[in-house]
Amino acid sequence: MRLRALLDTDALGLKLLGGEDELDRAVRGVMTTDLRDPSRYLAGGELVLTGLAWRRDADDSEPFVRILVQAGVAALAAGEAELGDVPEDLVVACARHRLPLFAVNESVAFASITEHVVRQVSGERAGDLAAVVDRHRRMMTSGPAGGGPDVVLDLLGSDLDLRAWVLSPTGRPIAGPKAAGPALPADVCAKLAGEHLAATRAGRRAPHRVALGGTTYSLFPVRSWGHRPAAAAGGRTAQAARDVRETVLSDWLLAVEADAGDWAEERLDLLYGVTQLIAVERDRRDAARTVRRRLAQEVLELVQTGAAPAEIAARLRVAAPVLLPGLGAAPHWQVVVARVEWADGETEAGPVAQALLEEILVDPLSTGPEHSDRIAVAHAGDEAIALVPLPAVSSEHDGSETGILADALLEAVRDPLTAGLDGDGRLTLGVSAAVHSAEGLRGALEEARHARRVAAARPGRVCAAGHQELASHVLLLPFVPDDVRRAFTARLLDPLRDYDRRHRAELIPTLEAFLDCDGSWTRCATRLHLHVNTLRYRVGRIEQLTGRDLSRLEDKLDFFLALRMS
Repeated sequence: MRLRALLDTDALGLKLLGGEDELDRAVRGVMTTDLRDPSRYLAGGELVLTGLAWRRDADDSEPFVRILVQAGVAALAAGEAELGDVPEDLVVACARHRLPLFAVNESVAFASITEHVVRQVSGERAGDLAAVVDRHRRMMTSGPAGGGPDVVLDLLGSDLDLRAWVLSPTGRPIAGPKAAGPALPADVCAKLAGEHLAATRAGRRAPHRVALGGTTYSLFPVRSWGHRPAAAAGGRTAQAARDVRETVLSDWLLAVEADAGDWAEERLDLLYGVTQLIAVERDRRDAARTVRRRLAQEVLELVQTGAAPAEIAARLRVAAPVLLPGLGAAPHWQVVVARVEWADGETEAGPVAQALLEEILVDPLSTGPEHSDRIAVAHAGDEAIALVPLPAVSSEHDGSETGILADALLEAVRDPLTAGLDGDGRLTLGVSAAVHSAEGLRGALEEARHARRVAAARPGRVCAAGHQELASHVLLLPFVPDDVRRAFTARLLDPLRDYDRRHRAELIPTLEAFLDCDGSWTRCATRLHLHVNTLRYRVGRIEQLTGRDLSRLEDKLDFFLALRMS
């Protein structure tokens, strides 16, 4: 399609600000971006839509436009919602580089423009895709009854004989063909998500092909801009790496049961067109989270500024029906805190942590599809904070038994997220106990933050800790300085290690077993397959080498802590 056709479409409400002589340019795709350098995602011929969030001052317009021109885009369309009028410096830069520039009225959604361009361009490329697009357009305009992304995937199966699924970055199934056999197993979903994240972090060009159990899958990214990303010229720049960090852990993917390695260009374009259609639905779902995010932000600010419990309770009464419809206005609450830390510390991590926490917490306690997404998550700095409603429990329970458990949160997502972090960052989470009133929220927030610090002291890319661990020695151990740890463990354990090396006496394993058996001679001897006299000899040697008495509680505790810190 031509740029002139876009300008002639009244429903899009585009206003031409420059480039009257370039309106015969062909448009081959559409991309929405607020990245300062989106070149790695451009293949040429796109209409680029931007909300101008990349612009900090007038000097930013010239390099941004130059990047678009070098990538061969067809035109730029700037939204007026953020700054009001399109800045004059952007108009001048586009005129200098002969790049057509449109203004998008704040009443027009980028998703509407994206859908229109995809429908027109795809219709020109392939008749079979045009049929899918047209049916999907009717589905989307019909509202929720249209069926969502599942209908698109059913059409791919019926019209193009392709089985496909939409997955989240953690491997959670979002949509799948209802009439194409059984759903993908959970372990396959997790492996596909992990492979997709790893390939994206490595900068490999999509689609990514993965063979699992004799079946080949082709993985296509589903992004707001929806078009195939171009390979980064000359290697991955630091800016490109930061851009990947900001998106890879929140992007959906389309997994197609087919090997796209030998597909013709037209067929690849067909699938990328479908990802754009799915991206429209994703944008709608993201927009639906806006209210919940705002509620969480308001409650969090009240809690952190020391507002009166009555004021916090009033805000919770507003939040409860939105987050927990139909289950009462006075639920219990849990707080979950997440933090993403990048190796270089440069990329803003708060939004990434927020998106990840929303994904991890989607429906952890759901009893039906009507509660599929009820979590309110705010972010402040590099930290994301979730306010999780729980059904009110009977008075004889405190609610902790029915709440979210830290280990359960990561059970299904640890492997995919570890691949997505790719040795470059860490995700740590802390979970509070359930509280039943506004008065308890401040304590729950501090409890979740303490638990997250405990998780951060553990090895691994993705770690979590719960409130139960705060009443244990594990709360103290992570915060002991390294030099103190080394000195403490060396004083107690080095004599035993040296003796074991010289005599192969296994004093350290004996000590561990003795403490684990609570000092029971018979149980410990049975576990180690030793005679009790042999065990008594070893324990005596341990006491002789260290000057400690294992019949004393204090000395047992010192050995126990030394072993835990070693």
